[in-house]
Amino acid sequence: GGESQIQATQDSSLSRCFVVVSRPVIVFSLAMHLTELDQECLLHLFSYLDKDSRRSLSLTCVRLRQVFLDPQLWTLLHFRSPCELRRDNFVLSSSLRYLAVCWHSSRVKVCNIEDWMKTTFQRDLCRKHESLVSDFLERVCHMCPNLVSLTLSGCGHITDHNVIDVLQSCRRLDSLSLENCARMTDSVLQAVVDHGKSLTEVRVDFCRNVTQAGLQVVRDKRPEVHLSALHSADMIPDSKPEEKTQIRRALQKFLIFS
Repeated sequence: GGESQIQATQDSSLSRCFVVVSRPVIVFSLAMHLTELDQECLLHLFSYLDKDSRRSLSLTCVRLRQVFLDPQLWTLLHFRSPCELRRDNFVLSSSLRYLAVCWHSSRVKVCNIEDWMKTTFQRDLCRKHESLVSDFLERVCHMCPNLVSLTLSGCGHITDHNVIDVLQSCRRLDSLSLENCARMTDSVLQAVVDHGKSLTEVRVDFCRNVTQAGLQVVRDKRPEVHLSALHSADMIPDSKPEEKTQIRRALQKFLIFS
């Protein structure tokens, strides 16, 4: 506002107050349009929104779309199911540092069943999403070389090859967490020794095809790495049908000739 001089007089007979304003009061409007903010402020505001909200806001104008596409906004990505990887509500770039795909669902149990033991219905259920995480990790290998943390939980269809590719492509990876990923084997642990030069923390919890021998290789050759393998080497590993047949035949012969 501006300066003003106010004079007040009182009529004793009428007991009324009169206010006289000698100068007009000036009021300034502080309204500002969202797009008038600079890039840094807009990035800060976008950082409080989830992926869907960011995308919806970016569709309102070109200016906000530029903010949405700014790689600095996407240093962290967290997905709660493989189906979220299909959505066009995020940006992959060299700015990505922290990535997590954590799926906690009853369908995870179906994904972790050995392929030769699945029913037709279970195979059809898995076919809809079995390659989503693998294809996504392939994109990460090509587009996110500065990744420092990778967490995969309940991703029953990824293989050793998918994780090894990440280790070879993302040389700055500091933390690797694999939880309830049934197809992980000792090959991943050997890749930790061969390619994970920057790793300081490795978790392979509830990965039933990891063995004590594989864990010991990491402990011996990379003692500086904090290694966690909750229940992994204590679980029953997968065995192929032909292996079961050979065991059964050997047992039959033993019973016959004993």
